[in-house]
Amino acid sequence: MLPKVAFVCVHNSCRSQIAEALGKHLAADVFESYSAGTETKPQINPDAVRLMKQLYGLDMERTQYSKLVDDIPPVDIVITMGCNVQCPFLPCMHREDWGLSDPSGQDDATFLETIGLLRDKILDLRTRIETRKL
Repeated sequence: MLPKVAFVCVHNSCRSQIAEALGKHLAADVFESYSAGTETKPQINPDAVRLMKQLYGLDMERTQYSKLVDDIPPVDIVITMGCNVQCPFLPCMHREDWGLSDPSGQDDATFLETIGLLRDKILDLRTRIETRKL
């Protein structure tokens, strides 16, 4: 059984959604990806949706939606995005914070930088889980 990873931020509309999509795209054979927040938004950030379609051909609006931490299954690993707020307690075996700024309202270059950082962190997480160095 694959470990379950939750990517958590406040609104579950941008960074955590990108992380869920990239986790499913780049590491589905190593871990299951979920995203959630302490609040929800009516839609995923449109800039994130547009750029993820352009870069990876992934349609997050078709496969994902904004959800609360209570809406996901129990997880093994919790990754917070760096919201500078108190994230809710989710029982897990491992927890870490990736300290990423929210690109919402910024230009495409800022979004692309955030997406690139998330891609690199997802690939690193994949390697650490595979080699049991988490």
